[in-house]
Amino acid sequence: MDLILHNARLIGAEQHVTDIGITGGRIAVIQPNLSAEGETIDLGGRLVSSGLIETHIHLDKSCIIDRCSIVEGTLREAIAETARAKLAFTEEDIAARARRTLERAVAGGTMHMRTHVEVDPRIGLKGFRAVRRLARDFAWAIDLEICVFPQEGLLSFPGTDELLVEGLRRGAKVLGGAPRYDTDEAGQIRRIFALAREFDVDLDIHLDVGNTPDAMNIHLVRELTDQYRRGGRVVVGHMAKLSLLPPNQLAALARQMAGSGIAVTVLPATDLFLMGRDRDHAVVRGVADANLLCEHGVNCSLSSNNILNPATPYGDCSLIRMANLYANVLQVDRPTRLRECFHMLTSRSARLMNLTDYGFEVGNPADVVIIDAQTPEQAVAEIARPLAVFKNGKRTVAWQRPELIRPN
Repeated sequence: MDLILHNARLIGAEQHVTDIGITGGRIAVIQPNLSAEGETIDLGGRLVSSGLIETHIHLDKSCIIDRCSIVEGTLREAIAETARAKLAFTEEDIAARARRTLERAVAGGTMHMRTHVEVDPRIGLKGFRAVRRLARDFAWAIDLEICVFPQEGLLSFPGTDELLVEGLRRGAKVLGGAPRYDTDEAGQIRRIFALAREFDVDLDIHLDVGNTPDAMNIHLVRELTDQYRRGGRVVVGHMAKLSLLPPNQLAALARQMAGSGIAVTVLPATDLFLMGRDRDHAVVRGVADANLLCEHGVNCSLSSNNILNPATPYGDCSLIRMANLYANVLQVDRPTRLRECFHMLTSRSARLMNLTDYGFEVGNPADVVIIDAQTPEQAVAEIARPLAVFKNGKRTVAWQRPELIRPN
């Protein structure tokens, strides 16, 4: 064996410890008391997870908070400030900032990532080229998937359609949308569904952000998902308006979305920061209840969205911290629901991204995160830190546990 991880706790079988044998970058055997030769690391009964998964992040516009002004804290201001800053972006600048963010994500145990990259006539394909280069540079630590999308409009911004097509031709695996920022919201949605069918790519759409539940686009997305038979290949992100629906209406809509095969990515940090700015008291949280959606059959993930920019001026790229934030806001208290929050960073996210070789099974890639906890719910509750990360059986990250220095 190349590597043996001794005394590991696997999710779903935490009551016992087992050993994981790794050969040629893949999981060769999982069994207790493994007798084999090879480098051995004793995990001391700590939790072992497959790599954490960031399903929705904007690497290209991360780490620009020092270039922007926040006065109102509104979504409109955030979009305007980012658009202004974007005029000065260069490919090298984007790559440097994205690298900083990517390094933090890798250090936090993230091993798969879908990043949304803006394309339009102002920015061109600068972000796409920069992030694609980073995908190659960081392949030793993380699998990076690019979603090209029109942040500032598609039909209302001539030239953007052609750039989306060019991004897809150059290998973008996912097509995004942001209909709220187009003069014809339904027209944008219909166009990206047509493009997704033409290029046979998945869709991941920024959808239904707002302070009232009016005029929700999810109904058209459902209709087109059924019409184009794209079930299992459509994701809608944010969905803040779901947080404003009465429970019975939300449950009914969730069952309809589940029936169409539409997944949801909830983005707690951004929606908490931006939603409810029209109120001076009793401010709405704007964070959709992913647990309730899951309970009605919708697959959900939790993700970061923005890091250190006008839409989210915070962030350390810790997905476990994001799950803890979500759990606090949604008042998640039962252990089974906390455990589900961890699944929204791992197995549920893998299903959302249609990953085919994810998880602890013999023959799968040996992508392993060692977490300083014994159960998934403990990891979320305590914001447990990953102590070590292995990509294809090779160590990529090492953390040290804090040591208390007692006086003599």
